[in-house]
Amino acid sequence: MDKWQERGIMIAESNTVERNKLGWKVPSQSGDGTYVVNIDDGEPFCTCQHFEMTHKKCQHIYAIEFIEQRKKRPDGTEVITKAMRVTYTQNWPIYNEVQTHEQERFAELLSELCKGIVQPEQKGAGRRNHLLSDVIMGATCKVYSTVSGRRAMPDLRELQTKGLVTKAPSYNSIFDYLENPALTQLLKSLIEESASPLRAIETDFAVDSSGFATNTYNRWFDHKWGKVRSELKWIKTHLMCGVKTHIVTSVEATPTETADAPQLPELVQTTAKTFAISEVSADKAYSSRRCLRAINAVNAIPYIPFKSYSRGSQGAKPFDGLWYRMWHFYSFNRDAFLQHYHKRSNAETVYSMIKTKFGGSVRSKSPVAQVNEVLCKILCHNICVLIQSIYELRVEATFWNNRAELSPARQLPMFS
Repeated sequence: MDKWQERGIMIAESNTVERNKLGWKVPSQSGDGTYVVNIDDGEPFCTCQHFEMTHKKCQHIYAIEFIEQRKKRPDGTEVITKAMRVTYTQNWPIYNEVQTHEQERFAELLSELCKGIVQPEQKGAGRRNHLLSDVIMGATCKVYSTVSGRRAMPDLRELQTKGLVTKAPSYNSIFDYLENPALTQLLKSLIEESASPLRAIETDFAVDSSGFATNTYNRWFDHKWGKVRSELKWIKTHLMCGVKTHIVTSVEATPTETADAPQLPELVQTTAKTFAISEVSADKAYSSRRCLRAINAVNAIPYIPFKSYSRGSQGAKPFDGLWYRMWHFYSFNRDAFLQHYHKRSNAETVYSMIKTKFGGSVRSKSPVAQVNEVLCKILCHNICVLIQSIYELRVEATFWNNRAELSPARQLPMFS
């Protein structure tokens, strides 16, 4: 199944195709108008630019073919099988319970998670620093509320009244701590630990990257046109998530645009410290020998499609048995391969969940603070997923049970 067929399936399942006098009215995937498709009069026809230039089947023609799969009976009559749109039922009592208790459970779970933070010793006289647990509570709850730091202060004071924080830090203190690079590794460790209660549920994982917009710009002078141009900066985030609950198990955020494939080995190794990985799905951007070996090293199967110019032999490069086997599996068992590969879309679902609920942009100004704010969004997402799992899957959310047995790489870093 090629990319045009995959896109055709997406259009067919969108339930936006209409029949008209000329054939079918099919919407553009980009949202720029509609196209007319006719497959009844001899050769298929579409008014899109791809078909007019190549005269080959486009996604719009494939969509109609999927909707109307014609089967002829022995007597010459035809049976038209309509493509059915898959729907999933909602357990409304549990859904209502999750939504009505999420805010209060969020603060409770975050407080339990922050109890594992090691407070560094402060030597000498002078004003005492804020507890790191209070700072993380304040920054994360501020991101969860989706309001500015100043407007989030009443919520932080309420946390202090409930005893969930020792002292509510001011919004300026929160901003100052977000500027500290040492907070980045601390937030990553909390994200990893927040996913640990689901270690018995998640075995299949997906990897992908996405960007979070900022309010800062790159500016340069264009000598060709004699004017200043600008481009909005963004934070690129790479994450690995479970395909069942959409929990984020490992993450890497960078203030500049970075390639996807080099990030995968570290994401896999971090996830493997807590989860037993069975398979990993990713798109062609991760198609490299290093990525395949990293996944195979944790006894998992990589479902990463190969690029159009990829070959099993890899030309003059040394023979690689893993690359050879996966290339043949992808080439000659495409349907079986794609059944596993399409789990990759769950990573896109995770990004959609985070951006829809907590915003697709950050308020911070400096690159370090922007990265830390994105990590706070992902931590918020993990806690919300965990709350949903508590009600739906009856998971017991406990953290730091085996802290003494953790390897040094999993210990929370000291903050200086």
